[in-house]
Amino acid sequence: MSKSKIAAVDNRKRRWVPLLLVVGLSGCSSYYGQLAVGQLQLLRQREPIAAIIDNPQSDPQLRQRLTLALQARGFASRALALPDNRSYRVYAELQRPYVMWNLFVAEEFSVAQQTQCFPIAGCVGYRGYYQQGRARGAAALLQAEGYDTLVAGVPAYSTLGWFDDPLLSSMLRWDDDRLAGLIFHELAHQRLYVTDDTAFNESYASFVEREGLRQWRASRGLPPFSDALRDQYADLSRLALATRERLAALYASGLSEPEMRAAKAAEFMRMRQAYRRLRDGAWNGDDRFDRWMAQPLNNASLVPFGLYDQWVSAFAALFEQVGGDWPRFHAQVAALGRLPADERKRQLEALR
Repeated sequence: MSKSKIAAVDNRKRRWVPLLLVVGLSGCSSYYGQLAVGQLQLLRQREPIAAIIDNPQSDPQLRQRLTLALQARGFASRALALPDNRSYRVYAELQRPYVMWNLFVAEEFSVAQQTQCFPIAGCVGYRGYYQQGRARGAAALLQAEGYDTLVAGVPAYSTLGWFDDPLLSSMLRWDDDRLAGLIFHELAHQRLYVTDDTAFNESYASFVEREGLRQWRASRGLPPFSDALRDQYADLSRLALATRERLAALYASGLSEPEMRAAKAAEFMRMRQAYRRLRDGAWNGDDRFDRWMAQPLNNASLVPFGLYDQWVSAFAALFEQVGGDWPRFHAQVAALGRLPADERKRQLEALR
C-alpha cells in the first residue's frame, strides 16, 4: 500500500473517533449511543501486547498466551496474506465473559431473520449490545410485541480495519488452537467484507480460519487439528436447518394461528428428541450442547445456523483451484464479492 493510501486510511479512521464521541455523548441511552460508548471504552483499554510480555510483573500465564497470540498474528500476515497492522497486537482486559451480546429476532410465524443496518457494516441479522442487560431488555420488549428472540454472547468482533482491534480477554477463554483460529477469522473480515451478505462474509472468514489453522499447526510440526466440537456443531447445524425447513413449510401452510402455534411447539420437541438421540449415540454422551438445547427454543434460535458455514465448501474448492495461493485466493473472493448478489450466489453454488 502506498504512503498516500495509508495516510488516507489513517485520516478516515481519525474522522470516525470524534464522530463516535459525538454519538456517544449525545445519545448514551440510544442504541447507537451504547455502541459508540462501548467501542470508545475498548479503544481506551488497549495496551501493547509486547509491553505486557516484557513486563516481569505480568501474570505468567497471560504472558504465555499473549506470546502465542503474537506468533499466530505474525503468521497470519506472513503466511495467509492477511492485513499487517496493529490489530491483535494490542490487548484489552474486559472483566466480563463476552465483549458483546448479539440479539437475533424473528417473527412468531417466520424463520426469516430481522436485519439491522449500520453505516459501516451494512445490514446484518442481529443487533449488538455491549451490556448483557441491555440486550435482554431489548429482547423482552420485542417478546412483549410477539417476536421470537435469542441473546448470544460474542467473544470477538472486527471493526473491519477502521480501528486497531484488540485481542480481548474473552478470546483467551478458548484453547490455543481456537485462539489462533479466531485471530485468522477476524483478520479475514478486515481483508474482505461485502455489505449485506453475512453468509458470504462469515463463510469466507470461517474457511480462512480452518485452513489457516491447519497450516499454522503444520508450521509448528503439529498433527492435523482434530475438532470434535466443530464436527458436533455441524451435526447440530444440520438438525437446526432441517427444523427450520419444516417450520418454513408449516408457516406457509395456511393453518390457523392456534394450529401453527401447536405444530411449532411439536417441531421444537421433535428437534430436542433428535438431539438426545444424536448426543447419546454418535456423540457418545457428550453433553456440551445440553445447556443451549435446554433454553426456550424459537425461530430466532435457528437464525445463526448456516450463516458461518453455508459457503465454506465453495471457498475450499476455490482455494484448491488457485493452487493454495493465498493472494490469488483473496483476489478471487474479492471478485466474487463485487458481483451482484444473485450472480455471486450462482457462482458459489457452482463451486460448492
